Amino acid sequence: MYNFDKLTDRYDTFSYKWDVAPGELPMWVADMDFEAAPPIAEAICRRAEHAIFGYSTTPDCFFSAVSEFYGRRHGFKIPTDWLVYSNGVVAAIGSVIRRLTQPAENILIQAPVYNIFYNSILNNGRRVLSSDLVYDGEGGYSVDWQDLEKKLAEPATSLMILCNPHNPVGRLWTRDELCRIGELCQRYGVTVLSDEIHCDIVAPGKSYTPFFSLEKYRDISVSCISASKTFNMAGLQSAAVVVPNEILRYRVWRGINTDEVGEPNAFSMVANIAAFSDCDGWLDGLLAYLFENRVIAESYINEKIPGLRAVHGEATYLLWIDASGVSDDSVELCERIRRETGLYLSDGAEYGECGRKFLRMNLATQRERVLDGLDRLKRAVLSEQAK
Repeated sequence: MYNFDKLTDRYDTFSYKWDVAPGELPMWVADMDFEAAPPIAEAICRRAEHAIFGYSTTPDCFFSAVSEFYGRRHGFKIPTDWLVYSNGVVAAIGSVIRRLTQPAENILIQAPVYNIFYNSILNNGRRVLSSDLVYDGEGGYSVDWQDLEKKLAEPATSLMILCNPHNPVGRLWTRDELCRIGELCQRYGVTVLSDEIHCDIVAPGKSYTPFFSLEKYRDISVSCISASKTFNMAGLQSAAVVVPNEILRYRVWRGINTDEVGEPNAFSMVANIAAFSDCDGWLDGLLAYLFENRVIAESYINEKIPGLRAVHGEATYLLWIDASGVSDDSVELCERIRRETGLYLSDGAEYGECGRKFLRMNLATQRERVLDGLDRLKRAVLSEQAK
């Protein structure tokens, strides 16, 4: 019904991802190459035809649409009074850091993790404290529970930024793991800020657990959700923050509004309402397509590119690749791959020092491009091995 194989030219559209040289293939930043679901495009066109683009409000139907969507897709209908609008997850994270922590306090992360977490922490004068995930060398990651507790127990640790599901390693945290994190954070007086922007991109047959659905830990819970990854709407800059505790919610709301990142642009509301209300069928088709891309990419890398290992992921459209058999420095490796083949990947060092021997590949593109990217990757690796 939906043609995800359709190639759309994104040059000359001010695309951050596609601002590359002719012949290059960008498979880096987390942005999909698929056209928006028809109801989203139609809603934006109707709004554009009105031809007046003044200040916008956040209507109750936006919050209702988010609530109903989570009830249908994830089995938890979010009470609408838990929701606070923000101009994006990154904007919300910065506001929460400024409002809920003090300068020089520790903010705990689990590296390798989304690089913007580091920016948000350091740019606000706080300290990054990582409890690194444990890589088993066979393609899997787990929590170092002893190290996590030790670092949460430090008096200067006031906030933990959880990535649920985890970008870039593709881990889908279980309910038991989330409860264990919640119990430790509660014990040591640490608030959990959960980035759940990738929560809808989950393998068929698997399910994601919202941190805010864990009743016992709601009083320490702040979660960021958005249509931007799910429906390829990052350029519309919109998100919602889920805060069950009323006192904590006021502090988050106050921070977002003090920072002036709580007002939608003229198109974001109609696009969001359409996405959350009318695009389930499109999303089902997207997930089937994305995870077939993942199966193809994981098999290709593990079977045809000596020295590389694909880390199996159950969530996100981002493939984490162990390149330790090829290089100790993914920065240099990425530069060489791009220089020799035009394939533009993300180097793992962006996500923390423990990611230095890894690459990240964005699989949210047409299968023709996925296969092209894999062939380019193989060519670059084999040419180096032949030297």
